[in-house]
Amino acid sequence: MGAAPSTPRLGEAGAASPGAAEQMFAALVGGKAYLISSEFWTQLLELPLTLHWPRDRVLQACHAFAQNNYQTKHLAKILIHLVWCLQDCTSASSVSYGAYRKAINAAYISSIFLKFIIENAKADNWQELCLDIDKDEKGMETFPSDQGVEYFLMKGVLNYIGSVDVSPESCYLHHELLNLMLVLMSTQLCSGPSPEPKDVHPFIDAAMHQDSSIVALVVQKLLLNFVKRPQIPLNGSHPIFSDDGGPGVLQRVGSAAANLVLLPYYTFNYLVSASAEGATSQLADNSLVVLLILIHYRKCISTNESIPTDSIYMSDSNINVKDAPAFHENPYCRALNNANDIQFDRADVEGNAQNGPIVRLSFASLFDALGTCLKDESSVLLLYSLVHGNCNFQEYVLVRTDLDTLLMPILEMLYNASRKTSNQIYMLLIILLILSQDSTFNACVHKLVVPTVPWYQERLMHQTSLGSLMVVILIRTIKYNLSKLRDVYLHTNCLAILANMGPHVHRLSAYASQRLVSLFDMLSRKYAKLAELKNDKALKVISDQMETDLISDDMSTELHIYTDFLRIVLEIINAILTYALPRNPEVVYAILHRQEVFEPFKNHPRFNELLENIYTVLDFFNSRMDMQQLDGEWSVDKVLELINKHCRSWRGEGMKMFTQLRFTYEQESHPEEFFIPYAWRLILSRGFSFNPGAINLFPVEIHVDDTPSSVQKV
Repeated sequence: MGAAPSTPRLGEAGAASPGAAEQMFAALVGGKAYLISSEFWTQLLELPLTLHWPRDRVLQACHAFAQNNYQTKHLAKILIHLVWCLQDCTSASSVSYGAYRKAINAAYISSIFLKFIIENAKADNWQELCLDIDKDEKGMETFPSDQGVEYFLMKGVLNYIGSVDVSPESCYLHHELLNLMLVLMSTQLCSGPSPEPKDVHPFIDAAMHQDSSIVALVVQKLLLNFVKRPQIPLNGSHPIFSDDGGPGVLQRVGSAAANLVLLPYYTFNYLVSASAEGATSQLADNSLVVLLILIHYRKCISTNESIPTDSIYMSDSNINVKDAPAFHENPYCRALNNANDIQFDRADVEGNAQNGPIVRLSFASLFDALGTCLKDESSVLLLYSLVHGNCNFQEYVLVRTDLDTLLMPILEMLYNASRKTSNQIYMLLIILLILSQDSTFNACVHKLVVPTVPWYQERLMHQTSLGSLMVVILIRTIKYNLSKLRDVYLHTNCLAILANMGPHVHRLSAYASQRLVSLFDMLSRKYAKLAELKNDKALKVISDQMETDLISDDMSTELHIYTDFLRIVLEIINAILTYALPRNPEVVYAILHRQEVFEPFKNHPRFNELLENIYTVLDFFNSRMDMQQLDGEWSVDKVLELINKHCRSWRGEGMKMFTQLRFTYEQESHPEEFFIPYAWRLILSRGFSFNPGAINLFPVEIHVDDTPSSVQKV
């Protein structure tokens, strides 16, 4: 078995004719098992990267490979060879192009067949992978006896990604390994939305068990790839593609769109890419999504499993809910949360350095990269993960004087909410809510002036404060939500941010002040309409008490929600008038100009206490206007002049002091049910195809004319 005479030959001087290459792949997918020490593997992996097969041929090969893999164990063997190739690319001081080609071939060929088996697996324990190789087989002498193939593979791949710098020579291999990582972790797509103890994900589970030194290196390198955005050379004659220096694959292959090419995914992607920009950032983009999958993964602790206490992979201490599933701690999430700024290491300053390796990188570069890339939804999820989980990075963001770097793209995306997914809107608002919990942030945004806002179409906005722009955009989001989404959670987040900002408002613009009062007017009209409908329905259905009760309950719930919304808006206005009136003459003008909108609620038992301060302010400024001897009509400028004059003498007599509203963000009790599907949706939206019929992580539409996706892209 695997004897030398039966090993397919490449031909003279190692040249691969199409027929010889066809013979090699036929042997790989066939029923004859080749020993891991066979010359066959070396010759297979030395095939040039210019070969291509039609898609239907690749699909036939995948079927044959999956069927015969039970006996041949060729998947396990090529994965082991991949790790050996990576070791060759890591240990040598100077790596040959041939070594890179072998590793790239091993990674890509593995991806093709792995993805097919994962997509078409019948059992959820992944027995079809057949990774239980005989460790007594010839050639396995150096294989670690205490490791499985999964652990050995993940250690090799992650060690290479984390420890080898991206260079013009290594970038192709880095890119292929990141694609392989996505395939390896795609078993998650086949599980349900709620992680369960019975779930098995052999490769990502093995990744979670790696040494903390490898974990830290991987998180750091993936972040650095995102920050530095290394370019992948688009020169098709790069020596890695051709031994003789002749035309490379990018020049020789014709229409890649017409055939599925059996060559690395990055090549296929470049050939069909419309712009060089997408190609040059592909490695950074893939680094980001791999990082997101790693940090948001959660592994349930099974009922018969003892909870480790001294391992990096241990129980999550935040689980307090009775009978709720307990999760092992995610070491990649912990590494990201503990990351430090390379310019200022708090642990060293305070003398309480943490145990184990720490991720260190430039927070300034990370901040700038996020500001540049926030229009990409994956970057928004990374920013959320950092400001929520990493207190060092959150503090760094809060002390930056150029907060517009992050906030302007966030506000622009909220402005275009109709073109965004609801999940993206949630993430953006939660980021703002987390930042608004800090009083320094709230003060800073009102002092930072934005020269122009070119994307705001309703009116010209020049020299407006970032805080005023935030108020305008948040109120616009509320109004959009009220008319389209009708999402209470979204409403609550917007109002919570405004409430946190309220006491710190400084010179709110006229437009923002008007929007704030008009928000109260809009919500009050909705409240009045609901109250009227509730009364009308109750009168019309007196004959059927059960139906009356149902209608009454629904109406009462919605009425209660809008009562809370109105109270929060009144609290926001109260906070501005109580703590910041002298600095906000435009707010005073806006409530004077629209004071009639408050009248219906003046004696309402749910609102009257919150309106007392507003009417104290109205009475004060109305009386000053009445005392003013004026020739002719009041103009806007004259009213503002009077308000500015009396703002300086305002002492707040008669104002009631209410406890400041302060909202904080807390994750739901089962955040993994949101973040794991969300991260994989992002990956699928970027072109990673997967058999829709195999996806159980979230609902997907399955079309009858869908072609098998397992061989279209990896």
